[in-house]
This record gives sequence, structure tokens and C-alpha cells, in this order.
Amino acid sequence: MLFRLVFVLGSIAALLVHPLDAVAQDMLRYVDLNSPDMSTSEMTRDEVDAALKAQPQAGADQRAADLQGKRLSRLDLSGLDFSASNLRLAKLNRTNLKGARFDRAILNQAWMIEADLTQASLVKASLLSTQMQRAKLGGADLSGARITGDLSGASLAGARLAGADLSADMRNQSMGLMRGVLKSADLRNADLSGANLLRADLSFAKLQNANLSNCNLNHADLAGADLTNANLAGADLTEADLTSTLLPGATALAQARNLDKAWNLDRARRPKGDE
Repeated sequence: MLFRLVFVLGSIAALLVHPLDAVAQDMLRYVDLNSPDMSTSEMTRDEVDAALKAQPQAGADQRAADLQGKRLSRLDLSGLDFSASNLRLAKLNRTNLKGARFDRAILNQAWMIEADLTQASLVKASLLSTQMQRAKLGGADLSGARITGDLSGASLAGARLAGADLSADMRNQSMGLMRGVLKSADLRNADLSGANLLRADLSFAKLQNANLSNCNLNHADLAGADLTNANLAGADLTEADLTSTLLPGATALAQARNLDKAWNLDRARRPKGDE
């Protein structure tokens, strides 16, 4: 009872002091990742594979396997097809998911801390309030995915997020601003063309050589991010925070939209020889 009271009071205090912070996404402080619930599995790989294969082929509006709330942490589930499956609230911490398919899967509120999703496919997947801190997503395909999860420190080098929606959910702010969080993430050479990054947190992200063409970066937090050689053609920087942001060269900046409406442009860093 005392723990619950402290938790509630702490959440309320955080909201009062930082009403736009992603309080609901900062869950690690309240969770013991070494507990059996967060670090063990209740199924074997063969059992998971059987559950996936037992379902008929799912159509565009159908769900496949129902693995909601299942504990699947630290398993080797590489290469399995979870397309259209329901994995809401599932525990997949440090799980090997290399090359797995999650197209159109529901991963809302799932725990995937330090999961290995290298070369995985998450096309049009739903990642609402998903905890994916330090996950490995190198070369993964998240095209068209809806993401308000926390990918702080995640590795997404060469990943594809074309048309992904990481914008803030302005309808759901009861516990803070729900948005895509890529703080300190590695997005070098990633394709974010046409992505909706409205109010997304990209602070201190590595975005060297990233494709940000035609992105909506309105109110995005780019403080401290590295945009060296990034493609900003058609990207809208209205009120994006550029504090200490390492900008690309003048040619790339000239192709961006509304740079003059960005916040703290005078505090951004310019490439050498372009100041």
C-alpha cells in the first residue's frame, strides 16, 4: 500500500513539474528487470512456434496468435513469423528476435528491453508505450509503424522507418506526453523519409547520413543531435529545438522548410568551414 501511494504521489509530482514530459514512458525506475516476471519465459521456442503455426493465415483486419502478456524473455525466437499477432504486454526482454517478422503485430505496452531485432520486419506494427530501451534494430524495417514507445539508446543504424508515425498522441496525456522517444539512439544511415516526428524526442541521437526528407519535425527535440550529412530536403523544422544540434552543411539546410521558425537556431553547431 505504501509503495503504491509513493508511486502515485511521485507520478503526480512529475506531472505538475514537467507536464509535457513522457512520464508514462519512464517506467524503468519502477521495475526490477531481474525479477522472474521480467527475465524468464513461460514457454519454449517450440511452444511459441507451435502457437504461431496453429493460427490460420490472418487477413488485413484479423489477428493471428494471441500471446498477450506472455513471458518470453531471453528466448531464442529468431526468424519466427509473428505477423498480425497480439503481443500486448508481452515480456521480451533480451530476447533474440533476429530476422523475425512482426508485420501488423500489436506490441503495445510490451517490454523489449535490450531485445535483438536485427534485420527484423515490423512493417505497420503498433508500438504504443512499448519499452525498447537499448534494443538492437540494425537494418530493421519499421516502415509505416505507429510508435510512441521508448527506444532510448537503441541501435537503428541502417533501419527503415519510412512513413512511420512517431508523433505525440495529443489525445492521451493523462500521464504525460506519449510520443516516439529516440533519445541517444543510433540512427546513422537510417531512412526516415516521410516520417511523422511531431514532438518526437531525438535529443542526442546519431543521425549522420540519415534520410529525413519530407519529415514532419514540428516541435521535435533535436537538442544535441548529430545531423552531419543528413538529408533534410522538404523536412519541416517549424519550432524544432536545435540547441547544440550539429547541423548538416548549408546546401542541405537550404532544402529544409521553415528553418527560420526553428527554436534556438543561433545555438546550433555548424560544420567546420560552414560557419
